[in-house]
Amino acid sequence: MYEPIRTKSVHTVAGTADFPHRSREEELDIQLAGHLAALLAVTDELRELEPSAELDTAAERLTERVTHLRGGRPPLRAAVTAGREPRPAARHRRAHALAGRALVVAASRADTASAILAAERMDAHAAATGTPTLTSR
Repeated sequence: MYEPIRTKSVHTVAGTADFPHRSREEELDIQLAGHLAALLAVTDELRELEPSAELDTAAERLTERVTHLRGGRPPLRAAVTAGREPRPAARHRRAHALAGRALVVAASRADTASAILAAERMDAHAAATGTPTLTSR
């Protein structure tokens, strides 16, 4: 009635030694660097809309963390286009969400420096939108 399976399953462990594997720590580093790089991109957009020394400092610190997580390779920084609609509140909410994701990953890999940076950015973006933070309650 059915033809028997003649090939090995793609899920067999014996045949998987021919491609590289990453450790959990390496995967978390990649994920954390991605979240922080996305947060940096939104921070750069906000710096164009609302120039401030605080955002400049945040961008520098984010660049340092991403560079560290990527083994010395700095993040690509895109030029902000002038044609975008200025909606700083929406960008602050996006940055808050990205910082939250970075905080979760940083906590799971026990990266204190990244966790502190992400928490500070969450607080700053929550304050910018008038959202109460956990520390202000």
